[in-house]
Amino acid sequence: MKPLVPKLIDAYDAILNEKGITQNMHNDYTKWLRFYLDFCHKYHFLNVTKKSFPEFHDKLQAKKQSKASCRQAYHAISLYYELIDRINENLAQADEVSKADVPTQTPSNKEAVPSKALSTEQEAVKLSGASWVSLFDKLSVAIQVRHYSPKTLKAYRSWIRQLQAFTKSKSPELLCMEDVKSFLSSLAVEKKVAASTQNQAFNALLFLFRHVLEKEFEQVEGVVRAKRKTYIPVVLSREEVDSVIACLREPNQLVVQLLYGCGLRLFECLKLRIQDVNFDTKIVVVHDGKGKKDRSVPMPETLLEALQMQIEKVKSLHNEDLMSGYDGVFLPDSLSKKYKSAGKEFAWQWLFPARILTHVGEDHELRRYHLHETHVQKALRKAVQKAQIPKRATAHTFRHSFASHLLQANYDIRTIQELLGHSNLRTTMIYTHTVQSQTVKQSKSPLDF
Repeated sequence: MKPLVPKLIDAYDAILNEKGITQNMHNDYTKWLRFYLDFCHKYHFLNVTKKSFPEFHDKLQAKKQSKASCRQAYHAISLYYELIDRINENLAQADEVSKADVPTQTPSNKEAVPSKALSTEQEAVKLSGASWVSLFDKLSVAIQVRHYSPKTLKAYRSWIRQLQAFTKSKSPELLCMEDVKSFLSSLAVEKKVAASTQNQAFNALLFLFRHVLEKEFEQVEGVVRAKRKTYIPVVLSREEVDSVIACLREPNQLVVQLLYGCGLRLFECLKLRIQDVNFDTKIVVVHDGKGKKDRSVPMPETLLEALQMQIEKVKSLHNEDLMSGYDGVFLPDSLSKKYKSAGKEFAWQWLFPARILTHVGEDHELRRYHLHETHVQKALRKAVQKAQIPKRATAHTFRHSFASHLLQANYDIRTIQELLGHSNLRTTMIYTHTVQSQTVKQSKSPLDF
């Protein structure tokens, strides 16, 4: 952890004494300030941006700090901001004096000029560049207008924060292609990231320039590119799939069965609603998949009974929610405003609802979210260990296994592409590396067939 500059500690102690903080509490207040500045540095927040504190507060809660400790941390950091405000006021006054027609300083009247003696830490805060708060606000709006997923916003925001740290909070209006080239090259040379990671950073910066800064994004040349290698996904055998599923409990067991039986992504499965399961046509409809695309997949006949039992459980839970006066489930986009009672309709309920209700907004509305992905991931990790599978299996491994086993059964690859929801056949072609080739390689005339 980076130590505080002595001059900053002295200035902070002075404001603690001024506010009546007892001497035996100074170490605790200084500790919270050190933790906070270290958090800002680690997660690329600008120290003087007060919007970073809610993130720090969430971090404290995740570390299971008590409410009293969180309150003390908040007070400690608020005093730090008060100190920074005073420094900025002094700087503003000093600027006014410097602009006036002041005679040349002599040793006798130097003390009459406001002091600019700032600590190294304070100078770093002041000289770290422009605030990027408004830029991140514009980024959120641009993402929402285009109906991109929250995960895309999270990823793009992370890369832009790294660009902010790389350019030392250079004013966004001054960003140029040289900054982009240097940043992308540093990812490959210094951080040695994978090619896919560098491409994601490139897409984030492309979006930033075109849709947020509204600047021309020129041809990126002279960038050191991360070396791309052929990726072969992990695939489980049918026996391994069955052994992992046998080690799971409901509802996680049914979730994983759908991942493998329908080739779903984890979020596609968890976001299924009651109306998406059609027993008449034996089809499961996936809405708003990757790329906001819809598709339908065949319902595994072996899961008919399990799905019906799950729907009955949801119906019972839904009746309890209605009696308790809850406000409904979360609905996509603005449907909750357009159809105010839709959230309470059974057809809109999650197939895999969360165990507890969520408080939303200032009115503390009680709404139900779907099962969180981390619950499935943790349960699956334990099941893989219990089944003693010597492979790095995740939730997405079952989607890979679905495609590979269909290909192994001689299903047409374009059919598999449609079931997986891939836009490009090249994406589906990767599964040809996961199974043994059954192509006849010996040349023969079709007249001799």
